[in-house]
Amino acid sequence: QLQLVESGGGSVQAGGSLRLSCTVSGYYSNYCIVWSRQAPGKEREAIADIDGDGITTYADSVKGRFTLSKDNAKKILYLQMNSLKPEDTAMYYCKAAPSRGQCRRLPDGGFPYWGQGTQVTVSS
Repeated sequence: QLQLVESGGGSVQAGGSLRLSCTVSGYYSNYCIVWSRQAPGKEREAIADIDGDGITTYADSVKGRFTLSKDNAKKILYLQMNSLKPEDTAMYYCKAAPSRGQCRRLPDGGFPYWGQGTQVTVSS
């Protein structure tokens, strides 16, 4: 059983940075964790994942600008977002799947644990 809580969202101007946090309660080393986002009227997009070995993958839309990392001692996953664009405006969620490998492309039904989300707004 995991609980995920996101924080760190806010409003920023284009070109700025934000760091989101996903705090995990429970034993999560056998889980793959994904950051996904959903903008109004758009489909949810899985943008980054990190597996139990710490290997990360990124969607093309954020590659080179966003970095996912984790602090196992604090049980926090960070999404560092740089060079933000207005199109990055969305609700950002972290979610966990019971998988040792990458899971970014799994359907939503494969993730039994979700956070409540944190809003990111980027103005031009």
